[in-house]
Amino acid sequence: MLSTKKNVYKYLLPNLLETQRISFCWFLELGFIQELENFSAIRDYLDELELNLSAKFYTIRQPKYTLAEAKRRDTTYSVRIYTRAQLVYLNDSNSTTENEVLLCDIPLMTNEGTFLVNGIERIIINQIVRSPGIYYKTDSDKQNFRFYTASLISNRGTWVKFEIDKDDLIHVKIDKAKKISAYIFLKTVGLKDQDIFTYLEHPEYFQKTYQEHASISLEDAFLELHNKLRPGEPATVKAGQQLLYSRFFDPKRYDLGRVGRYKINKRLNLDVKNGVHILTSKDALYIVNELINFRLAPTYEDDIDHLGNRRIRSVGELLQNQIRIGLNRLERIAQERMTICEQKYLRVNVLVNSKPLVSSIREFFGSNPLSQFMDQTNPLAELTHKRRLSVLGPGGITRDRAGFAVRDIHPSQYGRICPIETPEGPNAGLIGSLSTYGRVNSYGFIETPFYKVEEGKVLQDSYPIYLDATTEDKFRLAAGDVEIGETGLIQDRTIPVRYRQDLVSVLATEVDYIAVSPIQVVSLATSLSRF
Repeated sequence: MLSTKKNVYKYLLPNLLETQRISFCWFLELGFIQELENFSAIRDYLDELELNLSAKFYTIRQPKYTLAEAKRRDTTYSVRIYTRAQLVYLNDSNSTTENEVLLCDIPLMTNEGTFLVNGIERIIINQIVRSPGIYYKTDSDKQNFRFYTASLISNRGTWVKFEIDKDDLIHVKIDKAKKISAYIFLKTVGLKDQDIFTYLEHPEYFQKTYQEHASISLEDAFLELHNKLRPGEPATVKAGQQLLYSRFFDPKRYDLGRVGRYKINKRLNLDVKNGVHILTSKDALYIVNELINFRLAPTYEDDIDHLGNRRIRSVGELLQNQIRIGLNRLERIAQERMTICEQKYLRVNVLVNSKPLVSSIREFFGSNPLSQFMDQTNPLAELTHKRRLSVLGPGGITRDRAGFAVRDIHPSQYGRICPIETPEGPNAGLIGSLSTYGRVNSYGFIETPFYKVEEGKVLQDSYPIYLDATTEDKFRLAAGDVEIGETGLIQDRTIPVRYRQDLVSVLATEVDYIAVSPIQVVSLATSLSRF
């Protein structure tokens, strides 16, 4: 029996299927319920009927067959999900009928992190995508003039780019439409001139952008916004307001997501509540302020290939997106039935049909490139397949457009993504493997463990601390193969460490953290090779 005093983490590996299993449990416990809560009441076109699905009565029933029986019958090992649906007659003094309805069948994950679909074991690959948030960058045009941009990337909906051009004017580009003055955009999201100039750290820099449209009224600002986003359509103030609402303030169409809100708050030092997943006027103003600061002192730009700016979408999140698609289909079908059928024949069971959700889930498991037949060559091939990461698939990068920068090894991948295990050919660098000790945190960022070092002494008796790629840039990190004495003291006087993505030599007393194991940098299969 190993004692925890003897650096137990160096010899015992973590749970290697943790990422898949935790993600699927989150989906069943929270992810599905979140989608039901976000799913607003369905009304018919005449506002006479309203259908509500209750997340409060969400229940999961036992699988019809055991796993062994499902394998024998060549069927799907799945659970049935039920909830209560309520039909309200708005004209008839709000009388209601309520019933329990079947929403869908969902394949259930086995203890090995796989799904049994039609008697065949399948797995869902983890997808690595660009994280929602705000990214500052500088570039040059064909005439060699520098311009500065801030790209606001959402989880779902419009992408916005704030830009400072060669004339020091600030513009906003919404979904590749024509440029709009940043002053007009700030005015339409509800900011007054006084608010803008009071908060900006360098208001004199914004004067040039302001002077261009200084006399514009709020109504004219909405008309200008509508003309830029919908050229050719007759512009009205109301149409401009509705267009702005649908692009940034409607939670069904625009969603920064929990991760996007976290990243924006962290990058801009904001205190907006985590539950607010739409754009706020405060966000827009802080983005412009930070862009002006970046223009005046471009210290460092955000690196999109850094693992602090890329996150993992695991099985739970991918299934949640599929449920959203299914619920939108269900809404359309229910509205059509409300319109076509006579009210006296309408029942909850007639309106709520499980087919849209079932077909949506079947599509995902059957045709999504991230859903694959499990590699059953041997136990190692099976485990490697379950820990695979891919940038391909819906919402990711296409193989043809992926450049060298995406495929290359990045310093932030240390202890997170294996630098060796990747296929040859067109997929090189696009498909990787999670490192031996790597794990995914609640925001989807990959973390890796380190021991704390104090005055040159490694605190091996305490639990290791997991750091993500953004946090680790602040510390001096030694590799796991540094020689350590019986008492935990680092033996060499000076040792190489990673600090802000550079390799430097420092005194042993200046080291902040040390990796828990020499094999931490590579994947499980690579660690078995004798280099």
